[in-house]
Amino acid sequence: MPSGTIFRSRVPLGPEDPLPSTEDLVMSRILWLDGLDDHNSNTRDRFIYIHGTKHEDKIGTPASHGCIRMRNEDVVDLFELVDETTPVVIRE
Repeated sequence: MPSGTIFRSRVPLGPEDPLPSTEDLVMSRILWLDGLDDHNSNTRDRFIYIHGTKHEDKIGTPASHGCIRMRNEDVVDLFELVDETTPVVIRE
């Protein structure tokens, strides 16, 4: 999908689909995570992703309910560098 594509429930939306301007959108790419530790083993069931956002000005500040949000250009680059089995370690 082109960078900037908006996804809802992992389905790309078309430009005709209206969305509130304040909505925290999943954009550009989705890297869906499988938690391996007991405390985060339910990340897939909770739809926890690494994804792009329209709120790029909030990158680096807590503004999500579990997802890792990235600048759209950066998440597109990351998506091209990894495959489905690449381990990801997220540190605070």
